[in-house]
Amino acid sequence: MIDKEDALQIEGRNAVAEALRAGKAIDRLFVLENAPQLAGLAAKAAAAGAVVTCASRQRLDVMSQSGGTHQGIIAVAAACEYVSVDEILEAAAQRGEKPFVVLCDHVEDPQNLGAIIRSAEVAGAHGVLIPKRRGAGITAAVVKSSSGAVLHMKIARVPNLAFAVEDLKKAGLWVYGADADGETPFYKADFTGATALVIGAEGAGLSRLIKEKCDVLVSIPVRGQTASLNASAAAAVLLFEAVRQRVGG
Repeated sequence: MIDKEDALQIEGRNAVAEALRAGKAIDRLFVLENAPQLAGLAAKAAAAGAVVTCASRQRLDVMSQSGGTHQGIIAVAAACEYVSVDEILEAAAQRGEKPFVVLCDHVEDPQNLGAIIRSAEVAGAHGVLIPKRRGAGITAAVVKSSSGAVLHMKIARVPNLAFAVEDLKKAGLWVYGADADGETPFYKADFTGATALVIGAEGAGLSRLIKEKCDVLVSIPVRGQTASLNASAAAAVLLFEAVRQRVGG
């Protein structure tokens, strides 16, 4: 049995399905009673060694850590295992690719963090760096909003993001910061080399120190009346521009 403080709740059908596909060790699975559409996931979890318990919607609502959007299924698994920055860079080397990492500068909203991680995973990034303080950690809400992509992504939780930027630069990565006032439009930036992309906090954007340490500040030109995209939408735009360039599109 996993201790509560060492546990990670995984909520929602897609997130639980991804956890099982990724081989995540699930200790217990709580499934809405009289829900035949969830029987397949319950059977897979049981086959993998999880204890499966039928529960009322009221109980699941009380258990939920993602605002009650559990979709009738909640898994309890071992907590997210963070990796080191070196492990992320080694993963790139093992794939024979130039490093491509994402840094989240004080992104505090779990839904935004989850969406950023999902885009990073789909885009083939080698890892995501988040700060230990003043930023969301990997919670049930993050796992759900990432649709389980968290379970396939290497994530490093670093004590000091500015020091991590310096380490990445020493390792040969070029650091691009997303900034509404950046002088370089994103489509003119060169993401084909070893790349670190920094996404700032909701509203506040990049912190002053991180902004100063970036090699290039890139902007997303807007044509409408809204001043800018939110953090996760901006991350998706930049990530897939990097994908376009890196695959020679």
